Amino acid sequence: MNDLSHVGRAAFQPANTADIADAMIVASGLRVDAERRRGRGAGLNPDGRFEVQQRAAFDDGWQSLEDLPPFKTEVQVEKPRTAITKNDSPDIGFDRSVNPYRGCEHGCIYCFARPTHSYMGLSAGLDFEAKLFAKPDAPKLLERELAKPGYKVRTIAIGTNTDPYQPIEREWRIMRQILEVLNKANHPVMIVTKSALVTRDIDILQEMAAKGLAKVGLSVTTLDRKLARTMEPRAATPTKRLEAIRALTEAGIPASVLVSPIIPALNDHEIERILDAAKAAGATEASYVLLRLPLEVSPLFRDWLLQHYPERYRHVMSLVRSMRGGKDYDAEFGKRMKGAGPYAWQIGRRFEMATKRLGLGRRGVQLRGDLFLPPNGSGVQLSLL
Repeated sequence: MNDLSHVGRAAFQPANTADIADAMIVASGLRVDAERRRGRGAGLNPDGRFEVQQRAAFDDGWQSLEDLPPFKTEVQVEKPRTAITKNDSPDIGFDRSVNPYRGCEHGCIYCFARPTHSYMGLSAGLDFEAKLFAKPDAPKLLERELAKPGYKVRTIAIGTNTDPYQPIEREWRIMRQILEVLNKANHPVMIVTKSALVTRDIDILQEMAAKGLAKVGLSVTTLDRKLARTMEPRAATPTKRLEAIRALTEAGIPASVLVSPIIPALNDHEIERILDAAKAAGATEASYVLLRLPLEVSPLFRDWLLQHYPERYRHVMSLVRSMRGGKDYDAEFGKRMKGAGPYAWQIGRRFEMATKRLGLGRRGVQLRGDLFLPPNGSGVQLSLL
């Protein structure tokens, strides 16, 4: 093991003036062999930012790297004390969420949730997409929290951090159990996903939507299947996501499209095409978010650009920084989602004009909270009165 903590600080902190030479240094020294990470999004697996030391695998002359196993999906059980996470961010439209899983097998290279794996002593890179945590107790915890005296109903957002319908949901079925709890309690829910697996739960969602309690947003980043495969390797294809929007709409479930994230000089030319396709599939609402590169996400994304689109690297990053005050990312409320500057303004106006032409609203269906029935069953402490 080499003590590379001083290298780690230089290589894995987003830099204001980072250029292609800097990114190449990161990539050449720490990129994981392609065979070991086949089917994954990230090319790097740096230690978390809270770790004292940074480790890098290197060939010592004995071909030892060839013996390292490929990254396989591992799932551990997490035992949280609560199911509902509260937030007071002024620039998002919900104040609570539920996350059935930590980490995400979809492997989207741009995922802003990647840095959360550092709190587990793991990497925001390949660990985030291969070492996952499932929360099988989440449905019971949620039922208990909804039953607490004085609980005030607000729409619960699911999928705002990691995808609740990522591949491991087929086996664990935690999301379906959560929906069963919410349906029984007549509690409103808003879901965001990149997976066509959401159609599995149409039976529950249809029942909830009929009471004004559910809506679903499908994130469609690109219509280019090749780009989607490299950028979101284990998410549903763009065609499958559009088909999911159609299936949800035909079942009477309000469906929206999220053009997120918009990446300048990579997928921003597709804004109108994506909106056209989503409208044709039945979407009634639309929104977008500009590419966000917080903390460890920046070097991961820059390395990915070098691997797959080296000829666009300088142009993409120059435009990103032009919308982030010269930095890779600006976390200021009100700016982090949409950016600032002429190019960000242009994207906003294009999106506004396209949605207006297509009749896609930003705040369409308002979910109801007046039908709520506090749970009174398994896992809930009954009243003594």
